[in-house]
Amino acid sequence: MKHLRLVVVSAVGGVLITLLTGLANHTPDMLVGAVWYGYPLAWLVQIVYPGTPYTIRPLRFIADIVFWAVIVLVPLFAYNKFTKKKS
Repeated sequence: MKHLRLVVVSAVGGVLITLLTGLANHTPDMLVGAVWYGYPLAWLVQIVYPGTPYTIRPLRFIADIVFWAVIVLVPLFAYNKFTKKKS
């Protein structure tokens, strides 16, 4: 049951961090005409033209969630193992 809790917490953390990285401009210097958001993969794109909507790239969005969930899971798992052995 503890492992399921760790996975759920890391998944929620992955979603939150992914959404927060959607606020960060990640456009390459050489690219003109589009603005990319998201890190490490640009999952939100806006073409620079008045009235153009944002485009979400679902596979990159999911890959970012998985990436950040793993980043959150590793320290949580290590902390869980450390506190388990200590007590």
